[in-house]
Amino acid sequence: MSELIPVNIVIADRAYRLKIEAADEELVRKTAKLINEKIVEFKENFAGKDMQDYVSMALLWFTTEQNKTGQAMVALQEAENKLKAFEHHLNKALNETK
Repeated sequence: MSELIPVNIVIADRAYRLKIEAADEELVRKTAKLINEKIVEFKENFAGKDMQDYVSMALLWFTTEQNKTGQAMVALQEAENKLKAFEHHLNKALNETK
């Protein structure tokens, strides 16, 4: 198990001290940056009462994007399975003609 490193992450003007694996640091920082960018985008484009409204909208956006990615992965897996089955049938037909 690799050692955890302390990092400070700011999301919606609040600092969070986390302990993460060093290999995950870049991903965590990029994710926090993306979340903050979305919060700013929602603040500029939508009326909200407070920061929680913008954080909630960013969370909903982020989760929806993750689900889209997951659905795309499922579709790719299904296509791969169909291609493998097709390849199997082709190989079977080719072997029968020999």
